[in-house]
Amino acid sequence: MFTEFFYELRSQGVPVSVNEWYTLLEALERGLAGSSLTGFYYLCRSVLVKSEVYYDKFDLAFARFFEGVETPEDLPEKIWEWLARELPDDHTIRMMGELKQYELDMLKKMLAERLARQNEEHHGGNYWVGTGGTSPFGHSGYHPGGIRLGGESRNHSAVKVAAQRRFAAFRDDATLDTRQFQMALRKLRQFTTRLEGPRTELDVEATIEATGNNAGRLKLIWNRPRQNAIKVLLLMDSGGSMLAYTRLCNQLFTAVNRSSHFKDLKIYYFHNCIYDWLYPDPACRQSESLKTLHVLNNLDSDYRVILVGDASMAPSELLRPGGIIDWGLNNEEPGLAWLQRIKQHFEHCVWLNPIPANYWQWMEGAYTIKLIGEVFPMYELTLNGLEKAVKKLKGRNS
Repeated sequence: MFTEFFYELRSQGVPVSVNEWYTLLEALERGLAGSSLTGFYYLCRSVLVKSEVYYDKFDLAFARFFEGVETPEDLPEKIWEWLARELPDDHTIRMMGELKQYELDMLKKMLAERLARQNEEHHGGNYWVGTGGTSPFGHSGYHPGGIRLGGESRNHSAVKVAAQRRFAAFRDDATLDTRQFQMALRKLRQFTTRLEGPRTELDVEATIEATGNNAGRLKLIWNRPRQNAIKVLLLMDSGGSMLAYTRLCNQLFTAVNRSSHFKDLKIYYFHNCIYDWLYPDPACRQSESLKTLHVLNNLDSDYRVILVGDASMAPSELLRPGGIIDWGLNNEEPGLAWLQRIKQHFEHCVWLNPIPANYWQWMEGAYTIKLIGEVFPMYELTLNGLEKAVKKLKGRNS
């Protein structure tokens, strides 16, 4: 049943396994979808979708497969009783049609009577024509067999819910919010017990072994708690063309600062490209600058480096001594030389670009994007891109 729906999900990129599909069929046999297509929609999504990344793709597949199908939230119990008697198909269809016509005629008659007696607005309740409530007439309320008068529908069919694609923000090619940044950064972990500190965590397995070796007399073995040994250096482009991505970079900055699981975190800023100076503040004031060599000489090579910038600039800024555009400053070495020096010093580096990847080859700064991409593995600043970058940071740069 619904086998074609299984293949539709696969074609839209939702990774549905056969085991999950059999779980869905078992849930349907147990009646967990209720008697509505909306119930079936939410059941399918909860069983078949592994991550919020696929919500939008699931909605696309559902809306495409069930397009044009609508059901009320609950079919009348009498219909289910007739269906349970295993009546012939034609008889069942005729009885259902008669019931629907009967209910429609009765509703029309009731509506005419109540409109004749009602002389004011009414909100809520379960009898008069109005808004809210459970009356069979009105809008913005709920009645399983009611008639909507004005307003907008609230209890949409499942196909319409899916067609709205309310979960587009969860797609793996969508830009990130602060929470998604945090969830992705949480994967940047490398636990160790070698860090200094008191032994406050009971080692159960070692305790059992030590107790057995001690003729059954309890001997407790304590260890230091496992802690994340990852240290992070965040370098962010500030100002100029990056102003268009201020909100996105603020979200990244907030997420990184809220990520308390790193052993150490350093954050510095630069403008367009890294030269002789780095800045502790996004204003990039020269009076507060630090020598880039000083930063490199005081940080171990095991820091994971995340560079954030659009990598889009004049070629001279990247390739020429004196190419820096900041007034009153002069760089003796090209910016590209500094980027290569950072790559050589740190084992793990990635570059996150807020510009969508499909523009990298065609926009004005395509040349510098290409050159920087040859130094650092470059990923776009989306959920999928950040997850790939985190995975890269946990290994070695090639």
